[in-house]
Amino acid sequence: VQLVESGGGLVQPGGSLRLSCAASGFTFSRYDMAWYRQAPGKERELVARITNAGGRTNYADSVKGRFTISRDNAKNTVYLQMNSLKPEDTAVYYCNTPRPISLPWGQGTQVTVSS
Repeated sequence: VQLVESGGGLVQPGGSLRLSCAASGFTFSRYDMAWYRQAPGKERELVARITNAGGRTNYADSVKGRFTISRDNAKNTVYLQMNSLKPEDTAVYYCNTPRPISLPWGQGTQVTVSS
């Protein structure tokens, strides 16, 4: 079982990034998935979640209207489109199942929002 996050980087406030999480070793289409983030000195928090078929999504209030989670079950990949980025979005972003966590954590991808 493996989760590999990618797509992070340095972006200016107001910019956009698209994160990807490639999953392998399990039947991806059977699992609800989620994106989490962890800023320095803070707890890891759930940012967005999506049901296994992609029909329902939920977002943390802090990202609602700016972030969009989606998935492609044919590619075993979940995405996070992040628009209107703010400095407070700076964190390492991870994918996994919604809690309770069911899968080993990947290495995450760093997102830094700074001018």
